[in-house]
Amino acid sequence: MTTKIANTVGALMSALTTPAGQADPYPRYRELRELGPAAHTPDGTLVVSGYRLAATLARDHRLLKRPEHGLAAAGFADWREHPGLRLMFTSMLVRNPPDHTRLRRLVSGAFTARRVAGLRRAIARTVDRLLGELAGPDPVDFVDAFAFPLPVTVIGELLGVPDTDRLRFQPLVRDWAGVLDRLDGPGVARADDAATEISEYLRDLAARRRREPRDDLLSALVVPAADGAFLDDDELITMAALLFAAGFETTTGLLANGLAALLEHPDQAALLRENPELAGTATEELLRYDSPVQLLTSRTAPEELHSGGLTLPAGQRVVLLLGAANRDPEVFAEPDVLRLDREGEPPLSFGGGVHYCLGAPLARLEAQLAFPALLRAFPALTQAGPAVARKGLALHGLTALPVTTGPRSR
Repeated sequence: MTTKIANTVGALMSALTTPAGQADPYPRYRELRELGPAAHTPDGTLVVSGYRLAATLARDHRLLKRPEHGLAAAGFADWREHPGLRLMFTSMLVRNPPDHTRLRRLVSGAFTARRVAGLRRAIARTVDRLLGELAGPDPVDFVDAFAFPLPVTVIGELLGVPDTDRLRFQPLVRDWAGVLDRLDGPGVARADDAATEISEYLRDLAARRRREPRDDLLSALVVPAADGAFLDDDELITMAALLFAAGFETTTGLLANGLAALLEHPDQAALLRENPELAGTATEELLRYDSPVQLLTSRTAPEELHSGGLTLPAGQRVVLLLGAANRDPEVFAEPDVLRLDREGEPPLSFGGGVHYCLGAPLARLEAQLAFPALLRAFPALTQAGPAVARKGLALHGLTALPVTTGPRSR
């Protein structure tokens, strides 16, 4: 029976790598959850689909990030020789304490609740400007016209990337981040080219900020902290690349996935339009319903651990399916139903523990301001053609969502 279950899990995980599985992973998640909150694949990887177990393991700091194992298994034991892999897999995203603690502390001041709240007016102005550009009788791609420009403007301002340079990063980041899903020759080659261009640009920008500092995060990062802690040159470029990419890539997914869900559920869109005070709970529900981050990998037990009622032997690899956990019926009533006034447990879309997403408050604020304003501005907003799903599953979203807005309501 154990072998049969493992083979079933392996087949379902393979199905999630297909275009259909990536575009709509939820039927496969349902089948995985029916096998229990966690089950092993044929190679021994533990796949976790239950909410409570995923939440526990995401917070367990004893599980370490060991991306080099997966990279070697995929044929990239020389991963440090590849710019795309080196830039991604030496970043804070996959570092362990105490290195992770040191790196996170050096940038955490930029994402305090007070500083994020201070961005509210600037975000609202950007939302208003983009809404004006959306208005009209002709179809427009929501991703290109709103879901990308909003977060890239916000993180670009915060980090200090000039507005004239920001749009060039969308395809570059997409190619670079592709290694989170696809580790093969062509994918890594594209990531290498993208990472080289990103790194060269940020290295030049950092040099300019050293000469002429400004009131932005990159200027703050190029000088030592008050206690003398600092980022070396490679750490600085890696950190800047991660912050910039993560600052818009996942929020673009949240905005695009969220609008697609609202268009599919006009009753819920009407609810938010008439009750903008629901923006906070609505954002949490949209994150739960179709998360822009679907899974977390690279976690390994360095020694035998007992966590969440499980015994994890030394070397146990763990994959957390956040998208599956967010629809666990043991935690969320009618999990496949979108309810913007849903109360209860938070979604796991931002991870947990020491690796909880640093930019989560900023992403939430952008969505909380964008969705009510969008629905209020365009009561006749409709989808104008098929959405195009992004390739990959770790980062889940749309590359195109054509809509017709009609005239803007005032």
